[in-house]
Amino acid sequence: MKVAVIGATGNLGNKIMIEALLRGHKVTAIARGATRQLAPVANLTLRDIDVSDAKSLADTLKGHDAIISSVSPGPAAPDVYNRFVALHKAVIAGIKASGVKRVLAVGGAASLKLADGTVFLDSDQWPEQFNKDAVKGTRELMYLLKDEPELDWVFLSPSVFLEPGKRTGKYRIGKDHVLFDPNGRSHISREDYAVAMIDELEVPKHHRQRFTVGY
Repeated sequence: MKVAVIGATGNLGNKIMIEALLRGHKVTAIARGATRQLAPVANLTLRDIDVSDAKSLADTLKGHDAIISSVSPGPAAPDVYNRFVALHKAVIAGIKASGVKRVLAVGGAASLKLADGTVFLDSDQWPEQFNKDAVKGTRELMYLLKDEPELDWVFLSPSVFLEPGKRTGKYRIGKDHVLFDPNGRSHISREDYAVAMIDELEVPKHHRQRFTVGY
């Protein structure tokens, strides 16, 4: 497939880009500074774009089979919640103008629930080292997508800890609840998260909904 990865220079977007290339897809890597930070390889097109410019983004996205959005201003950015929301709105506007319908969005764990129904972000298990404004900004993308009935979107929430690690190709799928491993830890490597994302790209099983992955 021909797939665009928005935010391809980020920690997670880069893993998703690599996984797509490994499987033979044609990838357009979109980011501010993509040509500086990424090396040219076969089947990879680099596009330096400020994704807040919806028109430029739309022109680049036209003709793709699917779009993966991993856009982020960075958790330490000033006014991070509002910057997240502004970026999400610009990306959605660009996608709609491009005519591409299939959208796979990198999500977060904040809106997932615990077994008792408590939203994880509001629970006493929330890791205090995580920036709540940043994760709320990530979560907002799911709500924005729900208001776009013509887009065939999916919002993929990782487990609580999304860390550098190994590509095992193994993971479990859940829907709205945090996944925990047998030792009570909720985690997945960035590499296996990317595997799950490209698995969903290749064989779509979720439409207009969120799902989660973990060990």
